[in-house]
Amino acid sequence: MLWLLGGILFGSIAGCAPLQQPKSISVASVETLTPDTTSNIQIKTIIQIPEKSFSRRSRLIIQPLLIQEDSIVEHFSPVVLDAPIWAKKIDRAERFSGQSDSLTPFARRVNPTHFIQIPYTASTSVPQNGKGGQVVAILSTYGCGACEIIDTVEMARISDVTSLLNPTQSFRLIWIEPQFVIRPKIVKGDGEALLRFPINRHNIDPALGKNREELTKMLSALQKIMEDSLASLANLTIEGMASADGPYDYNVVLARRRANAAKEWLIARLNLSPAQASLIQTGSRPEGWNPVLEAMKSDGHPDTLLLESILNRCAGENDDVAEHYIRKLSCWPEIRNRYLQKDRKVKYEYTCTIKSFSSDEEIRLMYDKRSETLNEEEMMRVTALQPTLETKIEVYKTMLHYFPQSSVAANNLAILLLQQKHPDEAWKIIAPLPNASPELLNTKAAILVQKNDHRKALEILKTIDSLPEVRYNLGLLLGANGCHEAAYMLLKEFETTDAALTALATNRNTEAASIMAINDDTSPRAEYVRALIAARQGNVPALLKHLSHAVSEECFLNRALSEADFIPYANRQDFIALIKEK
Repeated sequence: MLWLLGGILFGSIAGCAPLQQPKSISVASVETLTPDTTSNIQIKTIIQIPEKSFSRRSRLIIQPLLIQEDSIVEHFSPVVLDAPIWAKKIDRAERFSGQSDSLTPFARRVNPTHFIQIPYTASTSVPQNGKGGQVVAILSTYGCGACEIIDTVEMARISDVTSLLNPTQSFRLIWIEPQFVIRPKIVKGDGEALLRFPINRHNIDPALGKNREELTKMLSALQKIMEDSLASLANLTIEGMASADGPYDYNVVLARRRANAAKEWLIARLNLSPAQASLIQTGSRPEGWNPVLEAMKSDGHPDTLLLESILNRCAGENDDVAEHYIRKLSCWPEIRNRYLQKDRKVKYEYTCTIKSFSSDEEIRLMYDKRSETLNEEEMMRVTALQPTLETKIEVYKTMLHYFPQSSVAANNLAILLLQQKHPDEAWKIIAPLPNASPELLNTKAAILVQKNDHRKALEILKTIDSLPEVRYNLGLLLGANGCHEAAYMLLKEFETTDAALTALATNRNTEAASIMAINDDTSPRAEYVRALIAARQGNVPALLKHLSHAVSEECFLNRALSEADFIPYANRQDFIALIKEK
């Protein structure tokens, strides 16, 4: 050690001053230090040296050390106090013998007959091995050619109490349980049939082109609705289209007639009542020249740009204006014969209402028979009726199949998957959803915590700290990552065991005691925290009482053996007996 080398160097000049037992050298307060985000501790205390602690012919060396489990981890800068006669001998040795004193940079000259106070600060990085530790000062005096260790003074204790925080277990999730409200279920749909009509005619001939196939497809789509006992048609609109070429006004009338022909064809085959038939409306929609342009683009026709420029120039006009210029193109015969579509579209759009279900029995029955008829609220009710975690998960997966953008289903399903320790599967459920709600973002953070990515979890939580659950989780993560002051500010309102731990981490021992006094948590972890508080307050009966409950779990028994706050009690027979008993 540095001080020992200094003692050996000046052994020949020390003279024969007798070593004397010092009075009790101490520090102003022994605090329990908690490492910060970078595992650093900051020692800040005052070393108090009573008068006549060492003789006027000697040197007092105070060597602070970081100790873990009886092993020296680090030496801090020493405090070296030289009495007057010792200091003169050093001066003479340096002046006449050329000897140098390795402790000179640390030495100060004092009068040992006076009471001395030495402010002392130091910082270091504590190994992250969960062993806690102590900062002690080895006191030694040197005189009469001999060095003698005379005492050991405790300066600080190191205990990372926030390692008792467990974000994975304590993270507060936000389960969404919306109120079940019966509301109309409206379903919308649409489709089209590509029908071939004779030129300038509107009558439907199933044998023409692919008319029979197209009509059957349209009939099948609408028949499902009309024959569904749970569905009621609200309206059906059929729109016909006519070719872009020819007079616009004539084409509009022709398109409407074709829509009416499709309506009559459907009424006859769907066996609609007059009331149902009255729900069908017809109209017309000009087809325009854009289908022709797209077909020419697809073919790479050399005159595509010419046609496109005409359509751009005539935008906002009816088809007749554009047709006037298109017919003047040299490629008009090719357009007419090759790109004007032979089939005409008949488009249909419908709206229907699906029966709502009010009783749990109805909802459960319909989920088993026809889950597609349930709306999001009814699906949520089904999940609430499930008896097991596994069946709830299956219902939520079905719900997301029908309602893939449901943030409620995604949030709750992810929470259930987290409870089964499946964070990767939970992430796949949540990650694709845009515009996430605060509840969903909180669940995202929980997944990241379970995946041990605290940094990203903190980034998310800091954007949504308005919810109490989020503030709690943010405090929990900050505490677990060494931001003790910020963690306590967030957690103190909740008065939980986690809040008490962050109070201890900031040496708010009284506040920690107040929190645990009203906290009804009786888990071994909570009892261990109460034991820590009692240790800091010097309350031995409370320490032994709470520790006896805590060490029923092996992890707390093992921790107690090296807990810094228990060091002052480690040699007590009742403490030793308690540990041995367990």
